[in-house]
Amino acid sequence: MTATPPRLLTIAGSDSGGGAGIQADLKTFAAHGAYGMSVVTAVTAQNTREVRAVHEVPAAVVAAQIDAVFEDIGVDAVKIGMLASVAILRTVADGLERHRPRLVVLDPVMVAKSGDPLLTDDAVAVLAEELVPLATVVTPNLPEAARLTGVAVDDEEGRREAARRLSARGPAVLVKGGHGEGAEVADLLFDGRIFHLFLHPRVATTSTHGTGCTLSSAIACRLARGDELAAAVKGAIDYLQGALAAAYPLGGGHGPVNHLYRRCP
Repeated sequence: MTATPPRLLTIAGSDSGGGAGIQADLKTFAAHGAYGMSVVTAVTAQNTREVRAVHEVPAAVVAAQIDAVFEDIGVDAVKIGMLASVAILRTVADGLERHRPRLVVLDPVMVAKSGDPLLTDDAVAVLAEELVPLATVVTPNLPEAARLTGVAVDDEEGRREAARRLSARGPAVLVKGGHGEGAEVADLLFDGRIFHLFLHPRVATTSTHGTGCTLSSAIACRLARGDELAAAVKGAIDYLQGALAAAYPLGGGHGPVNHLYRRCP
């Protein structure tokens, strides 16, 4: 008998192009030696250039997927991505309340890399009020942090304030700096007590589709295996940096990272 690997569940949308969403999450889980499971919240028709269509999965089917996984296989950590609507968001929140997973990494996906919206406007406040408090860590990018808190995040103090406001609802917060300017990216983690700043060079590549999905999934994997939060975030950032550097060109827009460039220790 071999040891059971960490059991990771992604609750997110499907990306037909394979670079983000459920597909990116499962590849990241595999790279970390985890057993991946999925709850599909929406089916998207997209590629590296655009999102052409979005079909939301009925809320009852989302709930059934959640219950089916938790009631049989079990879950060591949950990663949450695209939720699309208030109905699905509340269904996921209800599922978390029922099953009480120990670790939840929430990536508050609002807009695709192409610029297409992936979350309805009325769902943003509900996400902040009802789902953020159920998370272990929330991983907004700069536009998402600003939209969730109403705080300008043009400088480090603004980002710190946004992190404080989100963390006041319960979770640790990683404000990702990839949307910032300059040759260096600054990712800011607030664990509820102290700030941790992670600086790394910006990788010169157009293969940036699904970077947020990939990072949050890698954090979930590392937390599930027992890493402390700051170490999990640092390891996940290092993994993503390597996946960006090893990416191969696909498509005519923002291509995917290379999730399986190495098996993570």
